[in-house]
Amino acid sequence: MAATLPLVAVNGVKAATTTQAYLESKPVQETRRLITDLCRQFYSLGWVGGTGGSITIKVHDDSIPKPQQLIVMSPSGVQKERMLQEDMYILSPDGTILSSPDPKPYPHKPPKCSDCAPLFMKAYQMHNAGAVIHSHGMESCIVTMINPGSKEFRITHMEMIKGIQGHGYYDELVVPIIENTAHERELTDSLAAAIEAYPKSTAVLVRNHGIYVWGDSWISAKTQAECYHYLFDAAIRLHQMGLDWSTPTHGPIKAIKEVSSSDQKMTVFAKMGAMESDGEMKPRWRCVVLDIEGTTTPISFVTEILFPYARDNVKRHLSLTYESSETQDDIKLLRAQVEDDLEKGIAGAVPIPPDSEGKVEVIAALVANVEAMIKADRKITALKQLQGHIWRTGFQNKELVGIVFDDVPEALERWHSTGIRVYIYSSGSRLAQRLIFGNSNFGDLRKYLSGFFDTSVGNKREPRSYVEISESVGVGHPAEILFVTDVYQEAIAAKEAGLEVIISVRPGNGRLPDNHGFREVNSFSQI
Repeated sequence: MAATLPLVAVNGVKAATTTQAYLESKPVQETRRLITDLCRQFYSLGWVGGTGGSITIKVHDDSIPKPQQLIVMSPSGVQKERMLQEDMYILSPDGTILSSPDPKPYPHKPPKCSDCAPLFMKAYQMHNAGAVIHSHGMESCIVTMINPGSKEFRITHMEMIKGIQGHGYYDELVVPIIENTAHERELTDSLAAAIEAYPKSTAVLVRNHGIYVWGDSWISAKTQAECYHYLFDAAIRLHQMGLDWSTPTHGPIKAIKEVSSSDQKMTVFAKMGAMESDGEMKPRWRCVVLDIEGTTTPISFVTEILFPYARDNVKRHLSLTYESSETQDDIKLLRAQVEDDLEKGIAGAVPIPPDSEGKVEVIAALVANVEAMIKADRKITALKQLQGHIWRTGFQNKELVGIVFDDVPEALERWHSTGIRVYIYSSGSRLAQRLIFGNSNFGDLRKYLSGFFDTSVGNKREPRSYVEISESVGVGHPAEILFVTDVYQEAIAAKEAGLEVIISVRPGNGRLPDNHGFREVNSFSQI
């Protein structure tokens, strides 16, 4: 059953024609056939058994921009391994059904468009995806159950991470986890919120359910789905062996450093925990969360080196990378931020002209806004994301070296070797954090770090942010986490969330309130 509509255009650009002839055209038929082939393959992998799961792919047509291409979607309640081309639904770019399959004879159920359709449309609209895969694979289900309170799946130092868009071997892969509902369509809002909160993610896990994966094309979506399932399976197997998949070394989850004598053991753990009845030491904290600026790194490095480098190179960076999808994404975020700033009357905000006025004019306005944001030291995602990309070039060109205090590497190694997981929580982007510790004056320190948090988990001066972190790292109680910062307001927020807190006193740090009530250290050797 097909709708016959006239040729449509969006903003003067040719869009997919929905005439009967086009619905029966070669590109559409090839996409129908491709989905049937993929469903059979995914059935054999255990991803779409019991009629579960679904696949949707945009009809590739070089003459039509991707946002205006038609969408082919597998139906709901159909045995995926027996699905035929004529069983597919065809949708318009806005989700309107243009063609639906004819009913099959008993005992088949009447055709029904996938209950996942609203979720698929969010991935198309928010990420300009070319294909979306929804899997019920066992690995994607079980991996969300290992830590029922976690809002994220994290893994690092695994070869297959390289198969996920925008990630490398040394990177930490973070996949958001949302809670399941009785009906899949009810997941739409939480999935959209997760996509917005994790702009670099290409997947969302649904607890006790499965995963949604998207890519620029069906090949990208399929490749990433296979890599995600591999990584989930690896995490489950490592967990069964008592190994921690979220750390660079994947060592024992509760490793205790072996030393040659009881005196040495007491020295190692004297300030970290208490003696167990069997003579073994139990670390006082399971996790240490570190601020960067004024804690691991001099404030002057950020204010006198990183910020000026970003400010001085923003025009060059935008000019050289303007056409790249990454920079266009940065510009999109900046446009949205500036529009909001203009509505609120934020000082320094200037309108950004449309692309039609030319690259030079757009870049000039972007530079003016970025300079004002940096001058005001604003902690906003649009600025942090762009700065991270500029700094990445600086580190790659050896124009920048991350600076950490002399006592930091030894402390990181000590905590790591005794089974304490170390995380970074900074207002800078995760990319910027990885760059500093991956290219430090003491070499690559990321091997000692289990993960990175930025303001996507919340403002650093709000207790809820630290609750999110404690739930993500999987401790039994927030008090098992030590947070080290130089900012009194952050210390208060973390304490309210139940974390242990120590304030870092370093050269150049701001003045602290008198009788603030927190323990102070001027070196990590004191922790």
